[in-house]
Amino acid sequence: MAHGWAKLSRGTAGFEKLLVQTRVPLAHFMSWLVPLTELSGGLALLLGFFVTLVTIPLMATMLVAMFTVQINYGFSAVKTIGLTPEGPVFGPPGYEINLVYLAGLLVLMINGGGAYALDHWRRSSPRSQRQ
Repeated sequence: MAHGWAKLSRGTAGFEKLLVQTRVPLAHFMSWLVPLTELSGGLALLLGFFVTLVTIPLMATMLVAMFTVQINYGFSAVKTIGLTPEGPVFGPPGYEINLVYLAGLLVLMINGGGAYALDHWRRSSPRSQRQ
């Protein structure tokens, strides 16, 4: 959700430029679709609502980000490239964090949202048992 909100709150023009530079098709459309997917998908995961389905577009956005941007920076998610009196200076992240997110999404896809998820409540409600 934080990544989607960051893109939307700053305006999508900067993100669109990144998409054009990485040759993502339909960059203007995708500059809106991706943050809205991240924001609404993150909220759905947080609430446990349609978890299995929501993981699919989130995994897709993660894979595109990994193969268009992070793959160019190697594996490590944290690269210290310098040290200043103010502290360390970090370089661009590699694809390690994408793999962590993908693994988490895969677990949610397989196991669902759990006992406190809205999906659990929705499946166990008397109305759904009548159908």
